[in-house]
This record gives sequence, structure tokens and C-alpha cells, in this order.
Amino acid sequence: MRRGGRSGTITTGPPRGRRGELRWPPALALVLAGTLYALLPHRLLLGERWLVPALEAVLLVAIVAGNPVRLTRQTRTSRSAALALTTLVVVTNLVALARSVHELVSGGSHSGGSELAAALAIWTTGVLGFAVLYWELDRGGPVSRATLGRAELPGADWRFSQDENLHTVVEVARGSSEGSDWTPRFGDYLYLSLSGSSAFSPTDTMPLTHPAKALMGVEATAALMTSLLVVSHAVGQLGS
Repeated sequence: MRRGGRSGTITTGPPRGRRGELRWPPALALVLAGTLYALLPHRLLLGERWLVPALEAVLLVAIVAGNPVRLTRQTRTSRSAALALTTLVVVTNLVALARSVHELVSGGSHSGGSELAAALAIWTTGVLGFAVLYWELDRGGPVSRATLGRAELPGADWRFSQDENLHTVVEVARGSSEGSDWTPRFGDYLYLSLSGSSAFSPTDTMPLTHPAKALMGVEATAALMTSLLVVSHAVGQLGS
């Protein structure tokens, strides 16, 4: 189904040549997140150093095998594996943050360089992990966004700028969701996660559902706690 609009033709039916996203950007983000986690001090890890990265590697290989180049196919098993992998990345990173905060509160003593490097790794892993999680959840995930018509997509969890640009000046409206059949890709969710971890709140992309708001709230709180770790270390160095 098509209807006319201020910016031209608007598509509400099947996607017009919409291609599946490339697999490597989110896969690279997950590999980097797993590597950063493995490099954390042992006292912050869950179990042996190899345990969580090994589980992440197994899940990543399984989901990449189904869509090695572009994300165009999905089964219930592959969807569950993808969500399990991203949840594992996020939860284990939050546990590492909780242990860092506990050490600070209990007066644990460790080298300043080690503390700062761990805090930076935790913050970066959080940005990457939440970016992939947002990307997997919004509008049914990347395969749904690529293969379903706009009217068939599950409800959006986030509203991007392009979703409300239709009735603006022509050069802006041209790239709107309705005018160009635009759908968000991994880079959009990476920016959403980065801005949320930096500003501790939504910026230009708004959460629409309770799960989206809860996840952004957790990410912002985790980023704030990580920043407080760095500040407390700096204050401690000044006082010593």
C-alpha cells in the first residue's frame, strides 16, 4: 500500500529492496566487549577468566553461522541465542561494576592505574553491550526490520529523529522513516547507547516502552556509577 505525502511516495507495505544489515559491525562489537571483559582484574570476573568469554564465543559462532554476511534469516533458536549472548555480555559487565563499587565502599586497596583501566573497560563494554541489546530488541530485531513491511513490524521500542521528520523541510523529510522507508541500523543503536552512557539520559532518541525505559535507566545508572568510581579515585589521589 502506498499513499502520497508532502515528501513524496510513502511506503506502508512490503519493503522496497531493503537489504539485511551486515553481520560484522555487531559481531565486532561483541568480540571487543568479550575481550575487554576478559582483561578485567580477576577479582571482578564471574568464575574463571576463560568461562564467560568462552560461552560468548560459542553463542557468537552459532548465530554468525546462520547469517554469516547479511542478516536475512531468523529462527526461534537463533533469536534466542542472540538475546542470550547480549544478555550475558550486559549482565556480567554489571556484575563487574557491582564488585568494583563494593571494593570502593569496603575500602579495598588496588593500584590506581588498574582501577582506572578497569573502569574504562567496564564503561566501554557497557556501551557496546547495550548497543547490541537495543539493536536486537527494537521492532523485532534486525531481521524483522529488514524483511517485514512497515505495517507488519512489531511496535517500536525507540523513536528516532527520522521517525518524526516527515513534515519538515524537503531536504530533511526526504530521509524520514515514512518518506524513504528508513529503518535504524546498528550504528544508530551504538550512538543511542553512547549518548545514553555519556549524558545519563536520552538525547535525540526517546524510549517508548517500559522495557526500553528500564534498560536505558540501568545503562545510565551503571555509567554514572562508573564515573563515580573514576572521580572517587581522583579525589583519593589528591588527598594522598
